[in-house]
Amino acid sequence: MVWQQAYNPMGNMALSTLLAAVPVVVMLVGLGFLHLKAHIAAAAGLASALIIAVFVFGMPGEMAGKAAILGGLTGLLPIGWIVLNIIFLHQLTEQNGSFKVLQDSIAGITEDRRLQLLLIAFAFGAFFEGAAGFGTPVAVTAAILIGLGFSPLAASGLSLIANTAPVAYGALGTPVITLAKVHGYDVMAVSAMIGRQLPFFSLLVPFWLIWAFAGWRGMKQIWPAILVTGVSFAIPQFLVSNYMGPELVDVIAALCSMSALVLFLRVWKPSEIWTSVSLKGHEKDGGAGHTAQPPAKHDRATVIKAWTPWVILTVFVFIWGLPVVKNFLNTLFSPKFAIEGLHKLIEKMPPVVPTPTTEGAEYVLNLLSATGSGILLAAVVGGLTMGYGIPALLKAYGKTIWLVKYSLITIVLMLALGTLTRYSGLDTTLGLAFAATGVFYPFFGTLMGWLGVALTGSDTASNVLFGGMQKVASEQLGLSPNLMGAANSSGGVMGKMIDAQSIVVASTATRWFNHEGDILRYVFFHSIALACLVGILVTLQAYVYPFTLMVVR
Repeated sequence: MVWQQAYNPMGNMALSTLLAAVPVVVMLVGLGFLHLKAHIAAAAGLASALIIAVFVFGMPGEMAGKAAILGGLTGLLPIGWIVLNIIFLHQLTEQNGSFKVLQDSIAGITEDRRLQLLLIAFAFGAFFEGAAGFGTPVAVTAAILIGLGFSPLAASGLSLIANTAPVAYGALGTPVITLAKVHGYDVMAVSAMIGRQLPFFSLLVPFWLIWAFAGWRGMKQIWPAILVTGVSFAIPQFLVSNYMGPELVDVIAALCSMSALVLFLRVWKPSEIWTSVSLKGHEKDGGAGHTAQPPAKHDRATVIKAWTPWVILTVFVFIWGLPVVKNFLNTLFSPKFAIEGLHKLIEKMPPVVPTPTTEGAEYVLNLLSATGSGILLAAVVGGLTMGYGIPALLKAYGKTIWLVKYSLITIVLMLALGTLTRYSGLDTTLGLAFAATGVFYPFFGTLMGWLGVALTGSDTASNVLFGGMQKVASEQLGLSPNLMGAANSSGGVMGKMIDAQSIVVASTATRWFNHEGDILRYVFFHSIALACLVGILVTLQAYVYPFTLMVVR
């Protein structure tokens, strides 16, 4: 029997919206203020979501349970699978000492911690976002930063802040392509529109990142390097998104940014070398940071050997992200399981969609094509090149599973919560509250995208969730659908730093377990402030000349 979603079950939109927000509030308050362990806070949020979905929104209990199970499976693959395997590689490089050599080689480029952040968290992270997405850049960059001696809060929080501007074009343009395919946007038009919004923030975020770490004075001391990093990313981002398409935007922009910064540092040095590894004003942010020591010198062969596992990782992640490779691997093994009692039995209703539309509920076991599988293969190949035997690799893998067990449980619970809110219509009720803001809709519609990513952990999922609503609302208000479809994705990228799964990935990569609440409290201001700035830009593009000239109709 088909169940139709109800977006105002209480007959009062304000009350319905408040009740729909309860699960998210429960989880965030538990994490950020009650200092609950992440898996406990997630379990509390999931329990409250089940209660609200069944007893307020009228979702059949069996459907609610199956939606949560589907989300939990999605949490294991692809998200948990990425986390497990990137930590496995990191463990291998730490155990044989090659990670220390890698740290020394990075410090050889620059000993200044601020410049290391630009190179690793922003530029190198953007490459991994473009090639793989889905938590990979935060896992990689946070692990490298903690290895370089950054304190846990600095490594976690700054990796999350840096992983914003590239997100809309992550995983070879998946969010943009999905938005166009699912909701009928022209893919080049919406890619171009996003490319006329995010370059402003690709220029701003590096400044914001260093200000968050080193304060205003510390930022001013290296402004030329920050400017080079941002401009060399923003210009290719604009050009590729507007004239080539969404697939290679981040990859090309990141390579340009890394190359430009490294070349610039050969001819420019800051007047003062910043050796602190803690956030400005947070000198006790985890206790694991230490003052930088002069890097050890290593011969070229040793440095190449230390970088080899990470080069292998980069190659495998990029290859696994190519559509032709994914499609080929899916033809070999990619069974699809329809969730009986849920698949095609839930209808989304107007005004979210023009006509009642049934929701699919299928779990695709795309184990071969999953990014985590590419990372696992890279870790195994890298481990063999480092001299590990198969028994040693198996032993290290078992230890890694034990190390990240609670993080995997947390990711499962959080994805269960996000999937349940989607199928029950709770998140749509929250979205409709934003859509009812009239002339202020360009601003609040942007925040709808932010909310979507904060809830689902994915810019792609947020575009699927709210992309249709953005199109309907913009047409009713006389705005460009491409403007608001792009705003959903551009605003969404700022929600990436506070989504629960990203925070768990960061805490796991830095081994700062049970401190997810500390990370959330730190990044929340940065997330909402940057999202509001995106909203202001979109509002200007909607109404104010000459910004209106940027709009793709």
